[in-house]
Amino acid sequence: MRIVTVNVNGIRSAERKGFARWLARIEPWDVVCLQEVKAHVDDVPRALAAPRKSHASFHTAAKRGYSGVALYAKRPASVQVGFGSVEFDAEGRYVEADFGHLSIISVYLPSGSSSPERQIAKFRFLAEFLPHLLRLRDAGREVILCGDWNIAHQPIDLKNWRSNQKNSGFLPEERAWLTRVFDELGFVDVFRRLNKQPDQYTWWSNRGQAWAKNVGWRIDYQIATPGIAATARAAAIYTNRRFSDHAPLIIDYDYDLY
Repeated sequence: MRIVTVNVNGIRSAERKGFARWLARIEPWDVVCLQEVKAHVDDVPRALAAPRKSHASFHTAAKRGYSGVALYAKRPASVQVGFGSVEFDAEGRYVEADFGHLSIISVYLPSGSSSPERQIAKFRFLAEFLPHLLRLRDAGREVILCGDWNIAHQPIDLKNWRSNQKNSGFLPEERAWLTRVFDELGFVDVFRRLNKQPDQYTWWSNRGQAWAKNVGWRIDYQIATPGIAATARAAAIYTNRRFSDHAPLIIDYDYDLY
C-alpha cells in the first residue's frame, strides 16, 4: 500500500506545475492526501478532480480560496468530513476514509505564524483535536493521519532550531503536545521509524535561498497507530520537482488495502 501526502498550497497552482502528471508517474499508489487545496470542488482542475480514476473526497473551507483538504483512493470508502469542531470544520481541515479495519485521514492543522490571534486559534485546535485522537485510538481500528501538522517535533526536524524556539511551529507548547500524541496516546511518527537521518525536511520558506540551501522544516507527517506503523517498509520525501513550498511524503506499507 502506497500512501502519498502533500500540502499543495493551492491545487490549481500545483496542477499548473505538473502535479497530476507526477501522480501518474508514481503509480501504483493507493491513497493520496492533499492539504491547503484552496479551492471549492467546482474550482478543482479536471485533471485533479479524481485522478487516475480514483474516488475523491474533499473538505473545503466555507471561505473560498482558503485551507481545504482532499483524499483520493483507488477504491470506495466510507467517508467522514470534519471531526466535530464547530470552529475548525468550517475551515476544511479533516477528511477520513474508512477501509475495513483501517482509517486513513487527510488533516491540516492551523498555522500560527501569521498573527498572535492565529496562534491562539492553533492552540484551540490542539485542545480540541487531542480528545479526537484519543477516540480514534480507542476505537480499536488502525489509523494513519496524513498531513501538514505545522509542528516540527525535535531539533533534528528543522535546520535552525535554536533561533526558532520562540516561533510558531517550534514552540515548546506545540512540541509538548506532539510528544503527548506519541508518548501518551501511542501514535507513531512513521517516517522517523524508518529514517533517523538529519536534514530531512518537507517545507521550505520562499524567502532567501531556503530551498537551494535545504534550510527547511519537517512538518508533514504520516502518524499512525502502532500496528499499521510496524508494516511500513519504505519512506521518501520527493524533492526532484516542486509543486508547492512543501514536498510530497511517500510511504509504502506491507498491507493489502483491498
